[in-house]
Amino acid sequence: MSNPCIICVAITGSLPQKSDNPAVPVSIEEQVESTQAAHEAGASIVHAHVRNPDGTPSSDPERFARLLEGLRKHCPEILVQFSTGGRSGAGHERGGMLRLKPDMASLSVGSNNFPTRVYENPPQLVDWLAAEMDAHGVRPEIEAFDLSHILMAHRMWQDGRLRDRPYVQFVMGVQNAMPADREVFDYYVRTMHRLFGTDAPWCAAGIGRHQIKLNDWAIRAGGHVRTGLEDNVRLDRHTLAPSNAALVAKAATLCQRYERPVATPYQTRAILGLHQPVVA
Repeated sequence: MSNPCIICVAITGSLPQKSDNPAVPVSIEEQVESTQAAHEAGASIVHAHVRNPDGTPSSDPERFARLLEGLRKHCPEILVQFSTGGRSGAGHERGGMLRLKPDMASLSVGSNNFPTRVYENPPQLVDWLAAEMDAHGVRPEIEAFDLSHILMAHRMWQDGRLRDRPYVQFVMGVQNAMPADREVFDYYVRTMHRLFGTDAPWCAAGIGRHQIKLNDWAIRAGGHVRTGLEDNVRLDRHTLAPSNAALVAKAATLCQRYERPVATPYQTRAILGLHQPVVA
């Protein structure tokens, strides 16, 4: 089987509300149900945030623990990736859930502009989050909002702050940050190959209307993809997405078009260098 494509589903995020799309899962129960359906549609990684009962973002480790318990029970094969993003908390509380030992966690290694604010990732916090992930056996996914973030990931790998070769995700289409530009995208792919080797796995995520475009570019170029209601609440320009599973299915269709099989959780672990779960 040649070059399987990993599909990561970002199920809820910190910003989308049910007023944006009623399918956005907010409660723990809704998130577990949405993840299970997305997994059945082809997702092998779930990128997870948690919310307070009123829908506002949270970094409460107890809520993450409840979510992890539900995911392990109802879709035990899927790889769980927790967000350590800055919209849900500040300082060390952003990594308070890492002791729960999810399979993966997002790691932003530099600051950049967002539409209405600065997304702050000071060096001391980046180093602390990376060290916490290493201590708890959590595989980082580097969220690159800028070229400098790819270069920083390489520096952190070279000097030992990142134990394993970084798995980098290009986040494109955020207003005031990295544009969804094809020439820029191609340059980032070349940069990954130059710094980390031509066999290094990488991923791309497009925000809003750019989601399906980035899915297409990444799958065609041999990378992996992220989709889901966190980044985009629409199936197309005129239609709200009925579920996370529908967006995953759309990405899976592109995999078929480019003759790339959708990666199973087992294959995903192998591609990312993660231990396979012990079968009782």
